[in-house]
Formats: sequence, structure tokens, C-alpha cells
Amino acid sequence: MKDFLKYTLATICGIVLVSVVGFLLIIISVVGMVAGESGSKVDVADNSVLTLRMSGFVSDRATEADPFTEFFAGADVQEFGLDDLTTAIRAAKDDKRIKGIYLEMGPLGFDGYAEAEALRRELEQFKESGKWVVAYANQYYQMGYYVASVADKLYMAPTGMIDLHGLGGMYEYDKGLYDKLGIKFQVAKVGKYKSAVEGYIRTGMSDEDREQRMAYFTGVWNVMAKAMAKSRKTSVEALDQQINDSILLFASTADYQKAKLVDGLMYPSQLKKEIKKRLELKDDDDIPQVTLDEMLAAAPKKDNDGDKVAIYYAAGTIVDEMPQGGLFGSGQYIVGSETAKDLQALADDDDIKAVVIRVNSPGGSAVASENIWHAIEELKAKKPVVVSMGGVAASGGYMMSCNADYIVAEQTTITGSIGIFGVIPNLSGLITDKLGVNFDGATTHKYTAFDHNLTLGKDNAQEMGFMQNYVDRGYDRFLTIVSEGRKMSKEQVNEVAQGRVWLATDALGIKLVDKLGSLDDAVEKAAELAKLEKHHAVNYPEPKSWFEQLMDSQSEDKDSYLDTQLRTVLGDETVDQLRLINELRNQSRLQARLPFSVRVR
Repeated sequence: MKDFLKYTLATICGIVLVSVVGFLLIIISVVGMVAGESGSKVDVADNSVLTLRMSGFVSDRATEADPFTEFFAGADVQEFGLDDLTTAIRAAKDDKRIKGIYLEMGPLGFDGYAEAEALRRELEQFKESGKWVVAYANQYYQMGYYVASVADKLYMAPTGMIDLHGLGGMYEYDKGLYDKLGIKFQVAKVGKYKSAVEGYIRTGMSDEDREQRMAYFTGVWNVMAKAMAKSRKTSVEALDQQINDSILLFASTADYQKAKLVDGLMYPSQLKKEIKKRLELKDDDDIPQVTLDEMLAAAPKKDNDGDKVAIYYAAGTIVDEMPQGGLFGSGQYIVGSETAKDLQALADDDDIKAVVIRVNSPGGSAVASENIWHAIEELKAKKPVVVSMGGVAASGGYMMSCNADYIVAEQTTITGSIGIFGVIPNLSGLITDKLGVNFDGATTHKYTAFDHNLTLGKDNAQEMGFMQNYVDRGYDRFLTIVSEGRKMSKEQVNEVAQGRVWLATDALGIKLVDKLGSLDDAVEKAAELAKLEKHHAVNYPEPKSWFEQLMDSQSEDKDSYLDTQLRTVLGDETVDQLRLINELRNQSRLQARLPFSVRVR
């Protein structure tokens, strides 16, 4: 017995010792790596090429990656920040040592069409400086092709494909399933276009939802098709006919060339020779390449002269508090109370003379949205506030934006969706009728069991009437907020509201936005309103350090990877529905959110 205890304790001590030593070695390695990277200086060789391997997902601002990202996510999954890509491309444009950009295209997704539009615009301006852009892919996916089509030359593998199919898709309507299960979704909403709940209560798309989706998709496609046709020296009509007449994904590579969609078919080794010709290198010379990270490190430091203009990034679903629950609790969120505190800090910072809020949100909690609106109202009382709309600033995202001094949107921004809804499932048909479970109790007041009556009661028309009145008041408040912010009457707002989604090009004409333009345009407008002679932009909030992320219990990198894989298998709509269910836990019943997903691939 004594030997058993001795050997057991020795084994336990050995395991603990190895674990501690291993952990310390990891920490020492990581600290050394971070210290080495921070002290390193990238020396860009003359006659270099900026190589951008575009496979992953592009958002306005990438989250700061921790040192264990590759362990969870793998080397093939990458999140790009539009801010980083913009900085690198502009630095390459101004660097005489960089002769061109090589785009290696893979599956590429975006937070919204506006992010793809902005990236393409940066590449176009790079070309206008007199430098070249060359793109290559085994398969061009639609959004990746849209971006890459700006290149001087598009090449593809000899057996490659182009997935160019137009915009739109099929959407899931589950009422038939819920009817069989005995589940009834009770809806209180205002706005005939507020279609976020249709998947629960209909077997197909309403005419109103079809109208707004067609207007939005057609408007975005017109922007994309016009840009692609111009770059590829063809016409929009020819491009549309090619897509309508054949399934381009399965067309022959000869057809791609005939339609001017690509310039040539080649293998990677042949592409290298093409790049070497452009650089006037010999066959046995190596191509001097600079990666995205290296270009960012080599980019000159920003000019910090003049007054500060803050760019505050607000991206994700608007929530009262951060959702919990693993995979479907991961993602980007705008937490009402935290955002309000951040904006108050910007208001109190005398060094900041103006604020640009970069909004990229489909909305969410109406209560949290209004709290942020109030924080912006207080911020605006101290300094100019300009909103820059990214891929989407709709519903609650529009509510928080509408009282800015000025609103700038990209032409493919989706906005509006001024409406409110609440949805509550009633499970009595399943629980009581099918499973035979009954409920009884004693209460001190008539509506003590209000929640129970809504979700399990057979006769709850009066409770739902209260809910509808609550939603009606929320909609009226929404109209008032927009009316005051946009200097319109409530009647004028109501005419363009009703939950209707608007493309920014249309929103401009109905006074929901002030100008079509970029984030840079918003910064310049903020400086103009603040009457600044010289200024520089500073990003907020500061990204988390790798150590803070390491201590974060949510394992965001792993969840982001799993989210990407599930979207590939299940589709965006299904994953978004599962995430919505999780988000609604512990959130306000009143929701102001977009009726569909805005992620694009």
C-alpha cells in the first residue's frame, strides 16, 4: 500500500511538473515571438510584388489574432480587416519599390457588398497610379471575381471554374414543420415590409418582401455588373446574357475566354513566368514578394499632426448584453451599455475634436439601439458626429445612426428597415395536445403568469394584445427618433418606413442618408464640421491584446472557424436562425433587426 501511494503521488507530481514546465515554455516562446515581431523591421526589396492571398473573410476591421489562432482555425482560414487591406494597398501604391499586386483568389466572403466595393475601389486606385494588378485562381467565386475583375489580367487554371450567377437565393419557411409539431409563432409587428418573422409564420415569401429584396438585389447587381463589364471591356447586357444563357460554373474554359471573363489559362509555374516578364527578371531569378503583414510593417507611420478625429467601429448585432453559449454565442456584437460608455469616453476626451462612427449592423434589440442613439445624442452636443455606413446599417443599426450630424453610405449599403417586431412561440399544441402535459397553479394577480400564458396558454389573445400595443409604441418611438434626427415629419418618415429595406442609392433620394461615399469621405466631413485645419484619424475601441484574447473564455477563433464550416454545410440562413434563437435569450422582447443575412460570398 505504501509503494502504491508513493508511485501514485510521484506520477501526479510528474504530470503537474510537466504541465507547468510545458505551459511556461509556451509562454516564453510566445513572448519571444511577440517581442521579435515588434522589434523587426521589414526591408522591402526593389522590384517587388505585393502578394495578397485572398481566401477567408473580410470585415471592416479584423479582430486582433492571438498566437494560437492557427492551432484552432488552421492556416487556410483567415480574417481580413478592410482597414488593413486599405493601408497595405495604399502603402504599396506610394512605395516605388512595389511594381504591382498579385491577387491569388480563393473562397472569399464579406460582411456586406459595400466592403467588397471598397476593396475593389482601392485596387482600382492602385492601378490608376500606373502600377499593375494580376489575378489568378483555380476557381473564381462570385464576390472574389467581382473584386479580381479590376485586374489588368485575369488568369485561371486550365480546368478552372467561374461561379458567377447573380444575386438572390432561396429562403427557408418552416410554418409547415411547426404546424406538424404543434408550435405556433405569435407575432406582434409594425411595418408591412418587416419580414424578419416570415420564416416562422408563412410557407412562402410575401409580395412585400419579394418587392424589397428584388429592388435591393437588382440595385447591387447593377453596381457590380457595371464595374465588371467596364474592367473586362464588355457590356452589362452581354454579361447578363452569358449568365442567363448558361450555368457559368460548368461552362468550358474556352467559353470563359470568349466571353472575356478571363485573359488566359495557365498553371502556377507559367504564371510565375508571366510575373517575371512584368518585372523584367530572368527565368532563374526569384520573384521578390511582400505579404500583407510585411507591407503593413513596412508602411510609413501615419501622420499624427493636427487634431484627432476618432473612428469608432460598431459592428455586429445590437444586444442588451453579450450572448453566451459557445458557437452560436460567438460573433460580432454591439453591446448597448458598453458602446454607450465608449461614446461617453469619446465625448469627455478633449483631444478628440470630431467622431466618425463606422456602423455595420443589421440591428437587434430596440432597447439597446435607443440607448446607443441617446449616447450619440449626448456626444453630438459636444462635438460633430458623422456616421459612415458599411455593408449594412439597418433597423436598429439605422436607429443608432439617424441622429448624427451627417450620414455617409457606400452605394451598395443596405439601410432603412425602420420597423419593430416581437415574436413569441406558443408550445401548447406540442406540450399539451401532443405530449399530454398540463399546467395548473395559483397566482396573486391576473397576469402573474403572463409569460406562461404567452408560451403555453390556449387563450392568450389579451396578452398578445398587450404585446402588440408595446410594439406599436416602439414603432411610434422609432418614427419620432428618425423624424428628429433627419429633420423630417413623422408622416414623411412613415411613408418610407414600414420596415422597408433600402439600397443607399435609393435612400439618398428619400433623405435617409446625406451622401454616397467612403469612410475617408466621412472623416473629411467630420473634420470640416469641426473646422479643423489639419487632422488625423485614430481608431477606437483599441483591439484586445493577444494575452487578453488568450484569457477570454469564449475561444473566439475556434468558434469563428466552426461557424465558417457550418455556414458552408448548412448555409447562412440556417446558421443565422440558430444564432438568432441564442441571441434572443436574456434580450429585450422588442426587436429592430434586418429580415435577412447580409454576409456575402
